[in-house]
Amino acid sequence: MPEEINPLATHYLPSFITAPGQVDGLLVGIGIFLLVVVFLLGVAFLWLHSLPERLAHHGQKLQFEIVAVLCLLALFTHNNLLWGAALILAMIDLPDLTTPLTRISEALERMTGTRVRVPAVEPAPVPDAPSPAVETPAQPDAQPSSAEIFAAETAPAKEH
Repeated sequence: MPEEINPLATHYLPSFITAPGQVDGLLVGIGIFLLVVVFLLGVAFLWLHSLPERLAHHGQKLQFEIVAVLCLLALFTHNNLLWGAALILAMIDLPDLTTPLTRISEALERMTGTRVRVPAVEPAPVPDAPSPAVETPAQPDAQPSSAEIFAAETAPAKEH
């Protein structure tokens, strides 16, 4: 059966019209283009959505955490008011109130001679136990160490 064009059809067909059973190149190209555009729009949306968090990253830790929570709530609830509040909070530099209050309390502690907080001190390294042949002279008003008390309690009683 010869492939004849219908006499009512035009003799010129545009290039995007394909024959039956052939791959439609325009459809494939538009499909790939749409997938790329949708992916790039998603990346742009998430990049824009993380803008308040990136702005608040240089600020205080509490401010950053509040902004991050507001951004997550805005992302999951689709509430743009929360995102706007997070953006405004990220742009505002909150004053540091804890440093002056800490310095005031430390000055008052020095003035009164009391220490409420104990500074973090690393434990002193434990010296090696002295050999049994060498005895260290005991100081008259020094209290026995826990090792000496343990040794005295566990030593067998000497019979005279």
